[in-house]
Amino acid sequence: MTEIVLETVEDVAGRESLLDLCFGDARFEKASERLREGRLPAEGLSFCAHGPDGRVAATVRLWHVGAGPGKPALLLGPLAVHPWFRARGLGAALMRHALGAATAKGHRAVLLVGDAPYYARFGFSTAPTRELWMPGAYDRDRLLGLELKPGALAGARGLISPTGARVAMPSLAELLAREGGLRRSA
Repeated sequence: MTEIVLETVEDVAGRESLLDLCFGDARFEKASERLREGRLPAEGLSFCAHGPDGRVAATVRLWHVGAGPGKPALLLGPLAVHPWFRARGLGAALMRHALGAATAKGHRAVLLVGDAPYYARFGFSTAPTRELWMPGAYDRDRLLGLELKPGALAGARGLISPTGARVAMPSLAELLAREGGLRRSA
């Protein structure tokens, strides 16, 4: 089995290529992407596995969200496994690893949008998400939840919203200063 490790900055290009291969440009149109865009994944909860050639063979990340007011949770996704490594248990191993790490860090609940029969084996169901909704279009039967701590999603209702740290973006003044500095040095 391929070793599962914390994602590093060196894995970013490989992760993005894998996500493009598995999901194409449509991945940017998904409701779950609205919860991830402009945000950093939860610290210490981005994982990948490398194939024998060193390239990213599988990836998963978790993100901070609110499952309605006062209900912190994580959003899992996307989970992707390169076609060459499918049907070898790598996706399941990645899921177990990510959920175990989230539990060890004290997180209480995980949400995701995905195939209910696949994710049911990890304990996910639609029961904890009945009163939740997402920004944008999504298939209600694919909005799944898992309580890592019993009762963590009890009474969860309302809009799922991003709560994680924002990606540090330079200000317009910083961008203009860089541009001016680049032109002067050229």
